[in-house]
Amino acid sequence: MNLFDVYPLNDIEITKASGSTVWDANGQEYLDLYGGHAVISIGHTHPHYVQRLTDQLSKVGFYSNSVKIPLQVQLAEKLGKISGKPDYQLFLCNSGAEANENALKLASFYNGRKKIIAFKGAFHGRTSLAVAATDNPKIIAPVNETANVIFLPHNDEAALADAFAGYGNEIAAVIVEGIQGVGGIKEASLSFLQKIRSLCDAYNAVYIADSVQCGYGRTGKFYSHDYAGVDADVYTMAKGMGNGFPVAGISIAPRFKPWHGMLGTTFGGNHLACAAALAVLEIIDQDNLMENAEQVGAYLISELNKIEGVTEVRGRGLMIGIVLPESMPNVKKDLLFKYKIFTGEAKPNVIRLLPALNLTRDQADRFLNDFKTALKG
Repeated sequence: MNLFDVYPLNDIEITKASGSTVWDANGQEYLDLYGGHAVISIGHTHPHYVQRLTDQLSKVGFYSNSVKIPLQVQLAEKLGKISGKPDYQLFLCNSGAEANENALKLASFYNGRKKIIAFKGAFHGRTSLAVAATDNPKIIAPVNETANVIFLPHNDEAALADAFAGYGNEIAAVIVEGIQGVGGIKEASLSFLQKIRSLCDAYNAVYIADSVQCGYGRTGKFYSHDYAGVDADVYTMAKGMGNGFPVAGISIAPRFKPWHGMLGTTFGGNHLACAAALAVLEIIDQDNLMENAEQVGAYLISELNKIEGVTEVRGRGLMIGIVLPESMPNVKKDLLFKYKIFTGEAKPNVIRLLPALNLTRDQADRFLNDFKTALKG
């Protein structure tokens, strides 16, 4: 049997990892500023994380949600405290797409409506409804197509108000990334998020804050949407939640009342997943990683803005997009193969930095120096 060839692969096999450093099968060292797509939040193979999982695996690795799992309660309490939303409710699942899928389903159950507002440049996942709300027709199969999703221009408050005026009593939810990831590190303006909140309140629609990539402390606040000073009804999360272990969740405002069978999952919230997620929150808390992300990120953004040849720098904290001229299409490839630095990209010309939240100033300086050299060709 062959692998189903859907991923363009770099010819590199990673065999060892620690912190923000990885090594390939030949012993070559790399600086990891990609974190497996914003997944590695506390650094590779963090000792506390490894110990937490090892200890749990020696007790019980999995049982279904048909029994009490105290680790789920501990995780909900810890997440509520660190996120600043202690009265919210937690539903656990496995991936960002699944989190967004359940959030949209919950919204429709809540108000009995079908229409969803999403935005140009959005990426919410690849499952049925999540992909329908994603602005990429190429990955939407015919069976996923629906007339229930309304795409509006990003950050256009007038278009948003017009949509509510026209469809208000049909709108189940507005789903928005605090900072678009796949869309090129484009931040939702604070007034735009505030407008979403006020219109959802006026029309009894549900404000869903997609925090899958821009959440979990990456921007200096737990959810990047929090910079707007208003609460969403539902926050979706995954990626950095488990530092590589598949775990995701939705944080749900207290006014939403559950009923048995409303949502469900086989693997979501299993013992190992909860142990991984608790370890991540414990390290974020103990090591002040949100503060570090804010400070090191601000330093990187400031220094990047000084570099000749950079068109624009976007983002907050350690979610950074570096816009380059179209005449520099090979910078990401050169950073990887010449300078041994993993980064991400958003087509056609944005370098994405999504490193672990404990990235050091020295590691940031190494990147800056090599990046300046790479730009010179």
